[in-house]
Amino acid sequence: MAAVLARYARAFADVVVEQKLNPDKTTEELSQFADLIQSSHELRNVLQNPAVAHTQKLALLDAIIQRISGTKMLRNFLAVLIDHHRIGSANEIVKEFKEEMDRRMGIAEARVSSARELTAVEKKSLERQLTEITGKLVRATYTEDAALLGGVTVRMGSTIYDGSVQGRLERMRREIASS
Repeated sequence: MAAVLARYARAFADVVVEQKLNPDKTTEELSQFADLIQSSHELRNVLQNPAVAHTQKLALLDAIIQRISGTKMLRNFLAVLIDHHRIGSANEIVKEFKEEMDRRMGIAEARVSSARELTAVEKKSLERQLTEITGKLVRATYTEDAALLGGVTVRMGSTIYDGSVQGRLERMRREIASS
Protein backbone atom coordinates (compact mmCIF):
# COMPACT_ATOMS: atom_id res chain seq x y z
CA MET A 1 0.00 0.00 0.00
CA ALA A 2 2.84 2.39 0.82
CA ALA A 3 4.24 2.02 -2.70
CA VAL A 4 0.89 3.03 -4.19
CA LEU A 5 0.60 6.05 -1.91
CA ALA A 6 4.18 7.05 -2.74
CA ARG A 7 3.24 6.98 -6.42
CA TYR A 8 0.44 9.50 -5.78
CA ALA A 9 2.83 11.68 -3.76
CA ARG A 10 5.46 11.59 -6.54
CA ALA A 11 2.85 12.46 -9.16
CA PHE A 12 1.69 15.45 -7.12
CA ALA A 13 5.32 16.50 -6.56
CA ASP A 14 5.79 16.39 -10.34
CA VAL A 15 2.85 18.78 -10.74
CA VAL A 16 4.15 21.11 -8.01
CA VAL A 17 7.58 21.30 -9.66
CA GLU A 18 6.21 21.57 -13.20
CA GLN A 19 3.72 24.32 -12.28
CA LYS A 20 6.35 26.08 -10.13
CA LEU A 21 4.08 26.08 -7.08
CA ASN A 22 5.46 27.04 -3.68
CA PRO A 23 6.36 23.66 -2.11
CA ASP A 24 5.99 24.88 1.47
CA LYS A 25 2.58 26.48 0.82
CA THR A 26 1.38 23.42 -1.09
CA THR A 27 2.56 21.08 1.67
CA GLU A 28 0.79 23.23 4.25
CA GLU A 29 -2.48 23.19 2.25
CA LEU A 30 -2.29 19.43 1.75
CA SER A 31 -1.56 18.95 5.46
CA GLN A 32 -4.51 21.16 6.42
CA PHE A 33 -6.83 19.06 4.29
CA ALA A 34 -5.43 15.79 5.67
CA ASP A 35 -5.82 17.08 9.25
CA LEU A 36 -9.41 18.05 8.49
CA ILE A 37 -10.15 14.58 7.10
CA GLN A 38 -8.44 12.95 10.09
CA SER A 39 -10.31 15.03 12.65
CA SER A 40 -13.79 14.65 11.13
CA HIS A 41 -15.24 11.17 11.05
CA GLU A 42 -18.35 12.50 9.27
CA LEU A 43 -16.33 14.18 6.51
CA ARG A 44 -14.27 11.03 5.99
CA ASN A 45 -17.44 8.96 5.76
CA VAL A 46 -19.02 11.27 3.18
CA LEU A 47 -15.91 11.39 0.98
CA GLN A 48 -15.36 7.63 1.15
CA ASN A 49 -18.97 6.49 0.93
CA PRO A 50 -19.82 5.04 -2.49
CA ALA A 51 -23.52 5.85 -1.90
CA VAL A 52 -22.79 9.60 -1.90
CA ALA A 53 -22.97 11.06 -5.40
CA HIS A 54 -19.64 12.00 -6.98
CA THR A 55 -20.90 15.52 -7.72
CA GLN A 56 -21.75 16.02 -4.03
CA LYS A 57 -18.27 14.89 -3.01
CA LEU A 58 -16.69 17.34 -5.47
CA ALA A 59 -18.96 20.17 -4.29
CA LEU A 60 -17.88 19.46 -0.71
CA LEU A 61 -14.25 19.33 -1.81
CA ASP A 62 -14.63 22.69 -3.57
CA ALA A 63 -16.07 24.25 -0.40
CA ILE A 64 -13.18 22.93 1.68
CA ILE A 65 -10.57 24.10 -0.83
CA GLN A 66 -12.13 27.56 -0.81
CA ARG A 67 -12.12 27.59 2.99
CA ILE A 68 -8.41 26.73 3.23
CA SER A 69 -7.54 28.94 0.22
CA GLY A 70 -6.16 25.95 -1.63
CA THR A 71 -4.90 26.01 -5.21
CA LYS A 72 -6.66 24.52 -8.21
CA MET A 73 -3.84 21.95 -8.47
CA LEU A 74 -4.48 20.81 -4.91
CA ARG A 75 -8.20 20.56 -5.62
CA ASN A 76 -7.56 18.47 -8.73
CA PHE A 77 -5.16 16.19 -6.86
CA LEU A 78 -7.67 15.62 -4.06
CA ALA A 79 -10.39 14.94 -6.64
CA VAL A 80 -8.18 12.19 -8.09
CA LEU A 81 -7.75 10.72 -4.60
CA ILE A 82 -11.53 10.74 -4.16
CA ASP A 83 -12.05 9.15 -7.59
CA HIS A 84 -9.53 6.40 -6.82
CA HIS A 85 -10.82 5.79 -3.27
CA ARG A 86 -7.56 6.94 -1.66
CA ILE A 87 -8.80 10.02 0.21
CA GLY A 88 -8.78 8.07 3.49
CA SER A 89 -5.00 7.75 3.12
CA ALA A 90 -4.45 11.51 2.95
CA ASN A 91 -2.17 11.60 6.03
CA GLU A 92 0.12 8.93 4.62
CA ILE A 93 0.21 10.69 1.26
CA VAL A 94 1.16 13.97 2.99
CA LYS A 95 4.07 12.18 4.68
CA GLU A 96 5.23 10.67 1.38
CA PHE A 97 4.79 14.03 -0.39
CA LYS A 98 6.89 15.86 2.22
CA GLU A 99 9.65 13.27 1.89
CA GLU A 100 9.55 13.48 -1.91
CA MET A 101 9.71 17.28 -1.93
CA ASP A 102 12.57 17.24 0.58
CA ARG A 103 14.44 14.76 -1.59
CA ARG A 104 13.95 16.92 -4.67
CA MET A 105 15.02 20.06 -2.84
CA GLY A 106 18.08 18.38 -1.28
CA ILE A 107 16.83 18.59 2.30
CA ALA A 108 17.55 15.95 4.92
CA GLU A 109 15.61 15.56 8.17
CA ALA A 110 17.64 15.08 11.32
CA ARG A 111 16.44 14.24 14.82
CA VAL A 112 18.96 15.38 17.39
CA SER A 113 18.91 14.20 21.00
CA SER A 114 21.12 15.82 23.60
CA ALA A 115 21.62 15.64 27.34
CA ARG A 116 20.80 19.35 27.65
CA GLU A 117 19.25 22.03 25.49
CA LEU A 118 21.71 23.16 22.83
CA THR A 119 22.43 26.84 22.28
CA ALA A 120 21.65 28.48 18.95
CA VAL A 121 25.38 28.54 18.12
CA GLU A 122 25.73 24.82 18.90
CA LYS A 123 22.69 24.01 16.78
CA LYS A 124 24.00 26.03 13.85
CA SER A 125 27.42 24.40 14.13
CA LEU A 126 25.92 20.92 14.29
CA GLU A 127 23.67 21.58 11.29
CA ARG A 128 26.66 22.92 9.33
CA GLN A 129 28.65 19.75 10.13
CA LEU A 130 25.72 17.54 9.11
CA THR A 131 25.37 19.50 5.86
CA GLU A 132 29.07 18.87 5.11
CA ILE A 133 28.69 15.15 5.85
CA THR A 134 25.50 14.61 3.84
CA GLY A 135 25.85 17.23 1.13
CA LYS A 136 22.24 18.23 1.84
CA LEU A 137 20.58 21.10 3.62
CA VAL A 138 19.65 19.78 7.07
CA ARG A 139 16.34 20.44 8.81
CA ALA A 140 16.80 19.41 12.42
CA THR A 141 14.42 18.87 15.31
CA TYR A 142 15.89 18.86 18.79
CA THR A 143 14.92 16.94 21.92
CA GLU A 144 16.50 16.50 25.31
CA ASP A 145 17.24 12.96 26.50
CA ALA A 146 17.98 12.61 30.19
CA ALA A 147 19.41 9.12 29.56
CA LEU A 148 22.40 10.65 27.75
CA LEU A 149 25.36 11.48 29.97
CA GLY A 150 26.55 14.14 27.53
CA GLY A 151 27.03 14.81 23.85
CA VAL A 152 24.45 14.24 21.12
CA THR A 153 22.98 11.52 18.93
CA VAL A 154 21.66 12.34 15.47
CA ARG A 155 19.27 10.20 13.46
CA MET A 156 18.97 10.87 9.73
CA GLY A 157 16.76 8.28 8.09
CA SER A 158 18.22 4.93 9.07
CA THR A 159 21.66 6.38 9.89
CA ILE A 160 22.60 7.22 13.47
CA TYR A 161 25.57 9.41 14.34
CA ASP A 162 26.49 8.77 17.96
CA GLY A 163 28.47 11.60 19.53
CA SER A 164 27.29 10.82 23.03
CA VAL A 165 29.67 10.22 25.92
CA GLN A 166 28.35 6.68 26.26
CA GLY A 167 28.97 6.05 22.54
CA ARG A 168 32.52 7.36 22.79
CA LEU A 169 33.23 5.22 25.84
CA GLU A 170 31.88 2.15 24.03
CA ARG A 171 34.12 2.82 21.01
CA MET A 172 37.14 3.24 23.32
CA ARG A 173 36.29 -0.04 25.07
CA ARG A 174 36.18 -1.87 21.73
CA GLU A 175 39.50 -0.33 20.64
CA ILE A 176 41.20 -1.40 23.87
CA ALA A 177 39.69 -4.89 23.66
CA SER A 178 40.90 -5.35 20.07
CA SER A 179 44.47 -4.19 20.81
